[in-house]
Amino acid sequence: MKRALLVIDVQNEYFTGKMPITYPLGSFERILKAVDAANNSNVPVIFIRHEAPQKDSAAFARGSSGWEIHEELLKKERLCIIDKKLPGSFTDTELENLLRQFGVDTVTICGYMTQMCCDTTARQAVHLGFTVEFLSDATGTLDVANSVGRISAQELHKAILITQAMRFSKVITTDEWVQSIGV
Repeated sequence: MKRALLVIDVQNEYFTGKMPITYPLGSFERILKAVDAANNSNVPVIFIRHEAPQKDSAAFARGSSGWEIHEELLKKERLCIIDKKLPGSFTDTELENLLRQFGVDTVTICGYMTQMCCDTTARQAVHLGFTVEFLSDATGTLDVANSVGRISAQELHKAILITQAMRFSKVITTDEWVQSIGV
């Protein structure tokens, strides 16, 4: 098994912007732990950064503070940063080619938001033939309300983890993952 850790959208927008991640508590610390463990085990680490496709967007506008990757994460070693404009990290990016070039067959997902970019990327990875590990406590979300209804961050996170475990991913904690890579 040849893994890569995908660190999805750990950007300032989710810390100081209009969409602060609220659940689960401590997800950012566990993301940092996963990155450190990957680096200590020679697992390639790839940062994914979201950019709003609309030029006048209030969130994730290229070059804005909210678009920037969290500075503490930027201090960590990584293979590269891949920019994307849609929820799926494989859509219109070089991610698949990079993973194939390194002989990766398993991707581990952490980052934000559980139900959007993490979920979409995991599903895409399965469709492309990769095995997926989804870090349950190193992904995160927030309360969501729209014209269809309202759901708490905790309920939304749990629903996505249950769905991921049904077909798409091996859903595990960061500690379980760290142990599995031999750190």
